[in-house]
Amino acid sequence: MSKRLPSTQKYLDIAEIRDDVLMMKDSSLRAVLATSSINFGLKSEDEQNAVVQSYVSFLNAIDFPLEIVIQSRRLNIDKYLGQLEQTEREQTNDLLRLQIADYRQFIVELISIGQIMSKSFFVVVPYSGEGAASLNQPKGFWARMRDVASPSSVIRLKDDRFQAKRLSLAQRVDHVNNGLSAMGLKVQQLNTQQLIEMLYTTYNPDVAEPQHMADVHSLNVET
Repeated sequence: MSKRLPSTQKYLDIAEIRDDVLMMKDSSLRAVLATSSINFGLKSEDEQNAVVQSYVSFLNAIDFPLEIVIQSRRLNIDKYLGQLEQTEREQTNDLLRLQIADYRQFIVELISIGQIMSKSFFVVVPYSGEGAASLNQPKGFWARMRDVASPSSVIRLKDDRFQAKRLSLAQRVDHVNNGLSAMGLKVQQLNTQQLIEMLYTTYNPDVAEPQHMADVHSLNVET
């Protein structure tokens, strides 16, 4: 009998994904913002200076760390090619059908020459709060007895602490969102489903493409 290998989750710092927030094992929180990009080279000199100045002002206005993550992945256009093929079959105009066929062949030859990559941009906003590290310290005997005697109050206390931290994190997210929007970027915070999909595709790139995840709200989880 082969020895079962440990799960990848054992080595991750993420303990839970809850209410559109990543909860880390040290009890700190993370929000992930997906942002658009700017084609800096196509802008005029005045526009470039304005973008740089907005970025400098944004950095000077924050007093907490940020993490900028850029993901590069091979662009899968099989679905798009399938749509073109279906449109070609349904097209009654012979000339348009030939043009669609030529265009589809051009796309196939283009991606055969080299890999076409897509880039995704994320900004990770953290919040730790006071006493985050102390939450993992071992409890004394009487503290453990109180937990056994009244487990609901412990759960409620943890939920209250989480909601308080989540509120403080939301304030940081709004601050970052305003700063990035001032630079002309479109910003969207990832929800719970999107966070799960992002992590799933990050740690399982080979199986994530053919095996799509189900909606998190449709999962039946026993508690």
